[in-house]
Amino acid sequence: MPLAAIKAVAKSQNGVGAFILPCRTLTFHYCNWWGSSRGMNAFLKSSLPTFAARNPQIEILVAPRPQKHPVIIANYINGSQRSICVKNLQNEGVREKAELLRGSTGEKNRKLDGRPVKSLNESVRGVWDPFHGSKIQI
Repeated sequence: MPLAAIKAVAKSQNGVGAFILPCRTLTFHYCNWWGSSRGMNAFLKSSLPTFAARNPQIEILVAPRPQKHPVIIANYINGSQRSICVKNLQNEGVREKAELLRGSTGEKNRKLDGRPVKSLNESVRGVWDPFHGSKIQI
C-alpha cells in the first residue's frame, strides 16, 4: 500500500478550541431524611442527568451526608475548592448554584478598588460637559 502525503497543512487558530474549563469536579452531598435536602434530592433525580450530559468535562460525584444540610463542593484545576450550602432550595435553585460553581474560576473573591480610572494620557476631547455637542432647544 503506497503512502500518500497530506494535502492540507493544519492552520494555527491562536488557541481556538483549546479552552479548558477551570472546574474539575462537582460533588453533591445530600441527606435522605432531612427536609432541607428535599430540593437537592429532586435535583439529583430529575435534573442531574441532563446537567451531567451537558458538562462531560466535569466529574460528577454524588455522596450521602446523613443528618447534615445539602452542599455542593467544586474542585478547580488551580487546586482551590469552593462549597455552597443549598439547604431549603428548590430544584431550580440547586441547578443555578451548580452552574455558578461550574462557571467560576475558583479564585478567591477580591475587593475592587473604588477609585476612578486614572490615565497618563489626557483625553483627546477634553472634559465632557452636557452643553457640548448638541443645541439645546427651549
